[in-house]
Amino acid sequence: MASVELRDIRKSYGHLQVVQGVDLTIADGEFVALVGPSGCGKSTLLRMVAGLEDITDGSIAIDGQVVNNIPTRLRNIAMVFQSYALYPHMSVFDNMAFSLRLRNMERGRIETGVDGAAGALGIRHLLARHPRQLSGGQRQRVAMGRAIVRTPKVFLFDEPLSNLDAKLRVQMRTEVKSLHQRLGATSIYVTHDQVEAMTMADRIVLLHQGTIAQAGPPLDLYDYPANLIVAGFIGSPSMNFLPGVYRTVAGNGVLAETGLPAPLDIDAYAVAEGREVVLGVRPEHFEILDPGNGITATVHVVEPTGSETIVAAKTAAAELTIVTHKRLALRSGDCIGVMPQRERMHLFDKASGQRLRKISG
Repeated sequence: MASVELRDIRKSYGHLQVVQGVDLTIADGEFVALVGPSGCGKSTLLRMVAGLEDITDGSIAIDGQVVNNIPTRLRNIAMVFQSYALYPHMSVFDNMAFSLRLRNMERGRIETGVDGAAGALGIRHLLARHPRQLSGGQRQRVAMGRAIVRTPKVFLFDEPLSNLDAKLRVQMRTEVKSLHQRLGATSIYVTHDQVEAMTMADRIVLLHQGTIAQAGPPLDLYDYPANLIVAGFIGSPSMNFLPGVYRTVAGNGVLAETGLPAPLDIDAYAVAEGREVVLGVRPEHFEILDPGNGITATVHVVEPTGSETIVAAKTAAAELTIVTHKRLALRSGDCIGVMPQRERMHLFDKASGQRLRKISG
């Protein structure tokens, strides 16, 4: 396998800049997920690594070799697409063997390679079938098998599970992660689904308007979002954002206009009096209390999902989404008390959107 290095990568279509100076190093054997909203540049970045898009500026190196001017077929990469891209007139075996035959590989080696990949994916019994005889999940396994038999240096995945139903998507993401662990292959995985990225990747790179908003282990982006963009994208349901003004009252930090206590020790954080800030609280980090305790809220909508209940509630100053694992008999119009877990609250500068960090020392 191999490392992948991107240095000041830029991509423009005329005056439109899609990727704006991305620097990223992916280690040998690492599984990295590129995530972000539509139009953020993640698929374009993947296609530039594959050689399917020209690079406007910067350099891409695979295993230490700059590949800017090397055609796709010589980069020793394999790509799995959203659309499967199987040949309908060929059997599963022939689809998986196609690239090996183009290399004029001996029949015995082709059969060994296809059999090994099919065994790893649990599709040996499907080798004689044609794509029309397969389910969506089986077709996706064949597409991955076709990539595996090539033994590439780098695997590229472009939203490979987005065409599957919800249950099969959960099953397939487990299989993709298990496959990566067995092969130890360097992998770049593009998805708009932050749950996929959180559960599968060693590291997440969240893109916004062609730049990296934050990169790191999945739980780092969840626990310590660097800015409002990351905080709003990672987590489902999304984080609650409550704008306010920081004030000091009786020696404690509070956020005027939100009705919620600030998460700050005023002696430890550089927050000036009167600064406009945004308080962030994840839905699962609220406690639902009896009426008369905490902050008074009125239940608006209750959504039971089985394992948890999602509650939309209104306070005097804000609308909140709350997730609880308790089985509470709540109805629209009920009065409840809510309180955020103080140690799980986040504070961001309203003007820049950046997370406000504790003063060192």
